[in-house]
Amino acid sequence: MQNHSINWFEIPTRDLERAARFYESVLEASLRREDFGGVPHAIFLASAQGIGGALVHDPHNQPSSAGSRVYLNVTGKLDECLARVSAAGGEVLLPKTDISPNGFMAIVKDSEGNHVGFHSR
Repeated sequence: MQNHSINWFEIPTRDLERAARFYESVLEASLRREDFGGVPHAIFLASAQGIGGALVHDPHNQPSSAGSRVYLNVTGKLDECLARVSAAGGEVLLPKTDISPNGFMAIVKDSEGNHVGFHSR
C-alpha cells in the first residue's frame, strides 16, 4: 500500500441532499449515503489509490469559501463538468486554466458556497 498526503477529505454542507445532487449532476457519478455516529455523509467512491472523501452534514463544520481547497480529479471530463455547474446550482469562478505541464484546473462554487477545484491531466 502506498502512502499519500491525503487519504480522506470532507466537504461541509448545509443541505446534504442538495449538495449530493450538485456533485452527482456535475460529475455524473453516484454518491453513497451513509450515517457515521449520527452525522449524514454522501461518499465519493474511493480512487484506486484508496483516497476517498464525502459531503458531510455536521453542525460543527460549515461551508466556506475560505480555508482549505479540495481539488477533485475529473481527468478527461473537465469541459463537460464545467458545462453542468450552473444548471446544477453552482458557479464557475475560474474557468479551465492551463497549468502546464500538470494539465488543467478550474475552480467552482458549489451549491453550498464551498470553493472546490477540479483538476484534469
